[in-house]
Amino acid sequence: MNHEITEIKVVVPGNQPMVSLLGQEDRFLKIIEDSFGCRIVARGNEICIRGEPREAETCTRLFEELIELVQEGLIITPENVGVAIDMVKGGGELKPIDVFRESVLTTRGKVIRPKTTGQKQYVEEMRKSTIVFSIGPAGTGKTYLALAFAVQFLLDRKIDRLILTRPAVEAGEKLGFLPGDIYQKVDPYLRPLYDALYEMLGAEKFHRMMEHGTIEVAPLAFMRGRTLNDSFIILDEAQNTSPEQMKMFLTRLGFGSRAVITGDITQVDLPKNTNSGLMVVREILAGIDGVSFVYLDARDVVRHRIVQQIVEAYKEYENRRADSSDNEQ
Repeated sequence: MNHEITEIKVVVPGNQPMVSLLGQEDRFLKIIEDSFGCRIVARGNEICIRGEPREAETCTRLFEELIELVQEGLIITPENVGVAIDMVKGGGELKPIDVFRESVLTTRGKVIRPKTTGQKQYVEEMRKSTIVFSIGPAGTGKTYLALAFAVQFLLDRKIDRLILTRPAVEAGEKLGFLPGDIYQKVDPYLRPLYDALYEMLGAEKFHRMMEHGTIEVAPLAFMRGRTLNDSFIILDEAQNTSPEQMKMFLTRLGFGSRAVITGDITQVDLPKNTNSGLMVVREILAGIDGVSFVYLDARDVVRHRIVQQIVEAYKEYENRRADSSDNEQ
């Protein structure tokens, strides 16, 4: 058995505070040490990495990437340390700096950026495509990034209106019996969109834009018969559209407009024997120029690390059930 051990030293530039690289009470260092079979010791501006040669070299490359992030003025968090570890271990072409440098929206003293390679691809597709379908589990930033991208377009005056819509499946889109105006009727279904917009614009600016019609929030049923020009339209929870509703929505797109359609095909709430428009559209529109499909997965979950593990566990469970069903047949 090979027990070869190597020791590598990484020198951190003197103008960079070690706490920004290692975290308070060496929090990031502990995350890194748990991810590699290495012993890591920091003294002064030196980091000593001791372990099996391949692991030590990979760990060294990670610290070099993190130093580059700090030198760029980017703030390191436990989440992006985890992403950087996955990227370095995966050996892909993209570097962490390529992902975390990207800016989607700058507002209210905050910069919203992609946090994973999948999210970076998503943002790139939104930049170049007229219609983007973003498909993936909860927590992958599908809707949040689409809203941030659309708000930046709105602030840059590249569009005149931002339109947000969702299918109100639980009420069968027959909302007339509910009390209140249109916004009060669909409020429970659209609350997650409001919350994100409050964060990006502030409540006062958001309500002012709503009053002026610059931002419009409506259930999918109210899109019928309209042609939307110079608009950015986001259809959220698209897995709960029927094929007919999906076609209706896509044919609303007018001149100077873009659309982002988000959904999770593992959480369809439609009645039994009703096809999801999001599943069907993948076959219909594949290969059309200007239409892009982005698939996010557990690696793109940016909530608590345990959410990523939950998503993976459900995926494995569903795969086992599918294999069992095939064997029975």
